[in-house]
Amino acid sequence: MSSIVPYKESSGSKKEQVTEMFDNVAGKYDLLNHVLSGGVDIYWRKRALSMLKNNRNDLVLDIATGTGDLAIEANRILKPGKIIGVDISKGMLEEGRAKIKKLGLEEKIEMQLGDSEKLLFDDNTFDTVIVSFGVRNFENLLKGLSDMNRVLKPGGTCMVVEFSKPKNYFFKQAYWFYSTKILPLIGKLISKDRSAYTYLPESVKAFPDGEDFLKVYREAGFKECRAVPLTFGICSVYIGKK
Repeated sequence: MSSIVPYKESSGSKKEQVTEMFDNVAGKYDLLNHVLSGGVDIYWRKRALSMLKNNRNDLVLDIATGTGDLAIEANRILKPGKIIGVDISKGMLEEGRAKIKKLGLEEKIEMQLGDSEKLLFDDNTFDTVIVSFGVRNFENLLKGLSDMNRVLKPGGTCMVVEFSKPKNYFFKQAYWFYSTKILPLIGKLISKDRSAYTYLPESVKAFPDGEDFLKVYREAGFKECRAVPLTFGICSVYIGKK
C-alpha cells in the first residue's frame, strides 16, 4: 500500500505526498467528490452513520476529517456532545473550518491538524471513532488502525468507510473504465491535479477490502468485526468494537 503514491516522480514519503495532494485539491475537493460519485458519497456517509445511532456517541473522533463532511453529518445523525476532527492537510482543514463556521457548529465540531497514525490523545478517550475514505491513504494501515483502537474507550465502536472492489463482472468492468479513464480527466479539468485522481483508482486496487481488511482490523485489536458492502461493492462500511 505505501508504494502507491500520488506523485511518482517525487522522492517524498507517502504521507508527505498525500498531504501535498490534499492541499492542492482542497478548494475543489467537495465539488469533485459529489460530481465524480454522482452524489452517492453523501448517501454512503448517511448509511454508514445510521449504523451507529444506537451506540454511545458522546465524544466522537473523525479521522482524516478533510473538509468535515463526515463530522457535519455525524453531528446531525449521532447528536454527540462533541466531535474532534483530525487531518494532516492544512488546506483541507481551512475549507472545513469555513464550512463549520458557516453552519454555526464551532461549539460542536473542533478541527485539529494532526497525523492520524500518531494521534495526540490519551488511551480510552473516545466513545466512537469514524473515518471515511481516509485509511486508504495511511502509510501504515495496521499502525493507523491500532492507534484508532488505542484512543477508543473499551466497548466503543470504530466505523471505517472506504472504497472497495465490485464483485459483479460487468459492473466491475464499467467501474474500472470510469475510474481509470474518465475520472482522472474530470479531476484534472476541475482541480488541475490529474495525479490526485490517477492515484485514486490505483490506491483502491491496491487496498485490502472485504475479508482482507477485516483481518487487519482484527489484528489492530477490534472485535465483532463486520463488513457491509454498498452500491454493488464500490464502497464498504467496516464496523469493529474495542
